Amino acid sequence: MTDLLFLGIDGGGTKCRARLRDAQGNLLGEGTGGPSNIRLDPDLVWSSILTACRAALAQAGLHERDLGRIHAGMGAAGAGQTSAVDRLLARSHPFASFAIDTDAHTAWLGAFNGGDGAILIVGTGSCGYGGVSGRCHYVGGWGYEISDDGSGAVIGRELLRRCVWVHDGRAPGTPLSDAVLAEFGNDLEVLVDWVGKARPSDYGRYAPLVLEYAGRRDPLGMAIVTEAAAGLGSIATRLLDLGAPALCMFGGLAEPLRPWLPPPVQRTITSPMADALDGAILLARTALSGRQS
Repeated sequence: MTDLLFLGIDGGGTKCRARLRDAQGNLLGEGTGGPSNIRLDPDLVWSSILTACRAALAQAGLHERDLGRIHAGMGAAGAGQTSAVDRLLARSHPFASFAIDTDAHTAWLGAFNGGDGAILIVGTGSCGYGGVSGRCHYVGGWGYEISDDGSGAVIGRELLRRCVWVHDGRAPGTPLSDAVLAEFGNDLEVLVDWVGKARPSDYGRYAPLVLEYAGRRDPLGMAIVTEAAAGLGSIATRLLDLGAPALCMFGGLAEPLRPWLPPPVQRTITSPMADALDGAILLARTALSGRQS
């Protein structure tokens, strides 16, 4: 048991992160890889996972042959879709074991060590998740096309949608819409071609720009951020109504959007005990213990 290695993987729409610990919990190494929402192509996802894993191994001074000692746990965006999980697991992997759950579940495991509480993930996608008295609940997280309120992808999508309004004369222009439309040469055919090839992470890259302009009091930026915060507030309120005593926020947009959230929600926010990577390690440990019992 003492020579076992545990790897936690946090797979998001923009990047993949990995953390390696030994059986005693000592940190050995960390690494990053590319996009790893498992609704994407499984070969791309596995490539991102292994890139992050190998970087963590290298930092730990370990080698490719040590992959067989690793018990991996992954919290993945898109893992709520059973078909996406099945596609990923149809590919072989080099680990001693591999457990997967949603990124919401591993973030919650890390934040509350499996105890009562709720988490709100706000990155390229968004999702609310809460556990109370052993019962867990999802709110949102069904993909930016129909859900993921307040996420980077939805913020970016909404920005482009409203820029079309400006182009068509349905809404007044602002410095933000002018800057974005100029990227596409003020040609909507160019924009539509881009949309046809865009991934969630491509939309998500516009979120910092929207937040920047909102901070400058740009009317379009403020409208989009206000709407995003209202969507996140609705998710958080539902989780609190289900009995969660506190809320932790995760993701690259958590801190930038936190000041825009409704004050009653802000007052429930607390610091997590650990992050999603350590939650994924706990998932791997729990899965291993279940097989050994």
